[in-house]
Amino acid sequence: MKEVLHYSFLGNTITNYLSATAVFICGVAVIYVFKKYILSWLKKSAGETSTVIDDLLVSAIEKSLLPLIYFGVFYIALQTLDLSSGFNQVLEKIAIALITLLVVRAVISIVNHIIQSYLNKTADSGGGDKQLKGILSLINFIIWAMALVFLLDNLGVKISAVVAGLGIGGIAVALAAQAVLGDLFSYFVIFFDKPFEVGDFIIIGDKMGVVEYIGVKTTRIRAIGGEQLILSNTDLTNSRVHNFKKMERRRVVFNLGVTYQTPAVKLRSIPKMVKETIEKLDDAIFDRGHFASYGDFSLNFEFVYYVTCADYNKYMDAQQNINMAIYEMFEKEGIEFAYPTQTIFISKNENVKN
Repeated sequence: MKEVLHYSFLGNTITNYLSATAVFICGVAVIYVFKKYILSWLKKSAGETSTVIDDLLVSAIEKSLLPLIYFGVFYIALQTLDLSSGFNQVLEKIAIALITLLVVRAVISIVNHIIQSYLNKTADSGGGDKQLKGILSLINFIIWAMALVFLLDNLGVKISAVVAGLGIGGIAVALAAQAVLGDLFSYFVIFFDKPFEVGDFIIIGDKMGVVEYIGVKTTRIRAIGGEQLILSNTDLTNSRVHNFKKMERRRVVFNLGVTYQTPAVKLRSIPKMVKETIEKLDDAIFDRGHFASYGDFSLNFEFVYYVTCADYNKYMDAQQNINMAIYEMFEKEGIEFAYPTQTIFISKNENVKN
C-alpha cells in the first residue's frame, strides 16, 4: 500500500494527488454550504426589500464571485502539487483571463443597472428602451475593449506599440469622422439631459413634428404634413427646440380693433364683455384685457388668457368659441370691427375778388 501511495507520476506521488483532491473537495464543500445557507438567506432577504441594490449584489455574487471562488479552490489545490513552470504559466494565464471575464461581467451588470435606474426615474415615454439599447451597446463595447487591452498586456503582449499605432490611427479617424463623433456626443447629451423624448411634439426653426426615433447619429421626426424629417443630433443640440409636451398650460394673446366711431361707453364695456366670455369656458383662465393703443384706423384692445392644457385642438376650440361669442356680442351692441380704411377731408376755400 505504501508503495502505491509513493508511486510517482508526472513528478508527484499518489499521496500528493490525494491531498490536492482533498483540498479541492473541502473547498467545494465550503462553497456548497455557503450557497445553500448564506446565499439562500441573502436572496430571501433581498427579495423582501423594496430596493434593488441588494438584488444586484446577490446576483453579482452568484454569477461572478462564485465561479471565481470555484477556480480559486481549483488553483489552490493544484498549488499543492509540484508542477512544471510551463504548466504554471498556462494556469496563470487562464486565471487572468477568467478573472478579467468575470470582472467585466460584474462591471457591465452594475453599469447597466445604474443607467436603467436613471432611465426609469427620468423617462416619460416608451422610447427610453430604444435609447437604452443604443447607449448600453456602446458602453459595453468600450468596457470590453478596455478589458481586452488589459488582458493582452497581462498575457505578455507588447501592447504599447499597438496602443501607439491605434492612437495615431485614432487621430486620423477622428479627423475624418468629426461630424459622426459630434453627433455621437450630441446623442449622449440628448440621452442624459433629455431636452425631448420619443413621442414629444417639438419645433425647430420652421420645422415641427413628433419625435419618432432618436439614434446615435440622427433623430427622426414625423412632420405635420406626414413626411419624415431626419435631423443630425448636432443640429438639434445647437438649435432652439420648443418642446410642447413639457408645456403645462398655453398662454394666448389676441387683439381686437374697433372703429374710432365707437362711443366711449361701449369702449369701456368691451374688456368686461370679453372677460365674461373667457370665464365661461372650462379650460380657460382670464388674465387681463386692456385698451392698448390708438392705431392708424382702429382703437386696439389686447387680451391675455391661459388654456389649462397643452392640447392644441382644445386651444383652437377655446379660441373659436371666444371669437364667435365676441362677434355675436359686438353685433348685438352695434360695435363695429375696424378694417383698413382712409378718410379724406376736403376743405374748400373761396376767394372773392373785388
